[in-house]
Amino acid sequence: MTFDSYSQKDTEDFAAELAKKAVAGDFFALVGGLGAGKTAFARGFARGLGVVAHITSPTFAIINEYSGNLPLYHFDVYRINNADDMYDTGFEEYFYASGVCLVEWADMITEILPPNAKIVRFEQDLAKGEQYRKITIGGQNFDTISN
Repeated sequence: MTFDSYSQKDTEDFAAELAKKAVAGDFFALVGGLGAGKTAFARGFARGLGVVAHITSPTFAIINEYSGNLPLYHFDVYRINNADDMYDTGFEEYFYASGVCLVEWADMITEILPPNAKIVRFEQDLAKGEQYRKITIGGQNFDTISN
């Protein structure tokens, strides 16, 4: 599935609609550079799940947990050096829980992502505008997960 976003609002609205179809155990591995739209996607996804809390990237906390129609576990692993560092976070409790996981910078921990992870890739194309993002969602393909 591919979506062309021309604004942060487009990205959030797309993610909100996607979240309305989410089921317990869904896992989304978000991949893209700084400012690519990962956190905007997370904000929209949370809204679609009925989360009313203000969504920010959990860069320093590593994980934020939110209550909605389903629990939302929002990870930002930018500051993780490698997958081994994730064991200190207790990630397994969340990755295999009855909520939905969104993991920003998932390309840093590919070896521990669950088999059901959906890769959400954010690509910028300045020729189409500064706000343009191509968002592609697919199954795991770790050979091409990095930008």
